[in-house]
Amino acid sequence: MITIKPPVTSNASPQALARADRAFLCSPFLLPFLLCMQVTSISLAEITGAAGVEKGYTKKSLSELAAESAVMWLIQVGLVRREVDGQGITDRFRLTLLGRQVVGNYENIGNLLPKPSWFDRLRNWLDRWLRLPF
Repeated sequence: MITIKPPVTSNASPQALARADRAFLCSPFLLPFLLCMQVTSISLAEITGAAGVEKGYTKKSLSELAAESAVMWLIQVGLVRREVDGQGITDRFRLTLLGRQVVGNYENIGNLLPKPSWFDRLRNWLDRWLRLPF
């Protein structure tokens, strides 16, 4: 029997969805990073260094500081959330509903994500570092 997944929808505005999509495309992460987070949480140690490249999560080896900074931006735009256990916040991350919606846009194209334009990169940089409302 074939199970069909219902489409993922969220209450996010089109602007929030576009910002989240742009943030992911401009990030150092690849689609397997988000696909894996649909199923399980990922720790910071799995993203950093050669481990992130070997697992197909990152385009290049990232330091712990660079990886955490990139993930924190994805948290701020609403793609990812920190996992919480019985003792508080952990170093593991999971996909949010908005993140699942963004992943749904790219699930059928494999690992060939569209390249962000220079304008997308500029806008992402402005959103991230200057916090200008667009």
